Amino acid sequence: MPRKPTRRRRSLIARPLTFAPFSRSLAHLHSTFMPKHQMLGSKVPGSPSHNEGGAVVKKTSKEKIEQSESSEEEEFGGEVQADFAFFDPKPDDFHGVKILLQSYLDNTEWDLSGFVDLILEQTTVGTVVKIEDDEDNGLFSVVSALNLGRYKDHKCIADLKEYLLKLCLEKSIKGDLRVLLGEQAHNVGLLVSRRVVNLPPQLLPPLYDSLFDEISWATEDEPTEELRNSFCFNSYVLVSKMYKHKNADKKNRLSSDSEEAIIYVNPEDEIFHKLSLWSFNFPFHAEQVTARELKNYRPMGLVMAVEADKISTFREQLRSLIDEP
Repeated sequence: MPRKPTRRRRSLIARPLTFAPFSRSLAHLHSTFMPKHQMLGSKVPGSPSHNEGGAVVKKTSKEKIEQSESSEEEEFGGEVQADFAFFDPKPDDFHGVKILLQSYLDNTEWDLSGFVDLILEQTTVGTVVKIEDDEDNGLFSVVSALNLGRYKDHKCIADLKEYLLKLCLEKSIKGDLRVLLGEQAHNVGLLVSRRVVNLPPQLLPPLYDSLFDEISWATEDEPTEELRNSFCFNSYVLVSKMYKHKNADKKNRLSSDSEEAIIYVNPEDEIFHKLSLWSFNFPFHAEQVTARELKNYRPMGLVMAVEADKISTFREQLRSLIDEP
């Protein structure tokens, strides 16, 4: 099915990122010991139509973000150019997506392969990010939204529901979670977003714009009423990760004024967290803290429920965060 162009296009220029005093993103910490990225610009080849502000064609043409990476190894010299492109998910992406989602439910045993299959089979809503013309076909990010009611009979979704309910220890939230995963599941989207830690943050606004635009179009363009209705989400559930200070729950006990209570793995999670209807966290065991900057932090899983009517605010705040001088 031909994909509609997005309503507008904006130029992506690299600028220093700042974060709220309450928390920082892990990407901010990694800038001290990982290669720094500089955004040079963006282009969309083969666009069949343009408006005054330009247009981005979703998926039939690939959105390319031209990226310059400065090597820390001087012997390589100069800069390495990499064009990141957005693609529809396809079966060949199975291995790359599975690697990105390896610790999605911590170290629990569950039907991860079945979960990856659901993401790859849903080609009208979802995006994977790769480097243009990369022979290794490396995959750097995946985003999607799966209807929890539509896929309720799949083992992977049953496993996920059982996992979340087991880990939620707050009684008031557990009741709300049970409703979202049960009687309201047909109107709930599981928002899945995973990527490599140093993916250029300038990719995030078009990546999420792509996802939410596709959800909107699917409510009109899917071939059956049942499929169209399956993308009419009232709310989203997100499963993510963060780092929580060991003394975060003790007033005035942080060891340094520069230490934040929470460090988010993904900068957009701070926005989702603030907009969430409710959230809970739990100890995360699959990854051990090794970075010196995180020595006083514990890895935690983070589950959030976000109402669909908050998404427009999320998109605006994400653009502001990435564009902030």
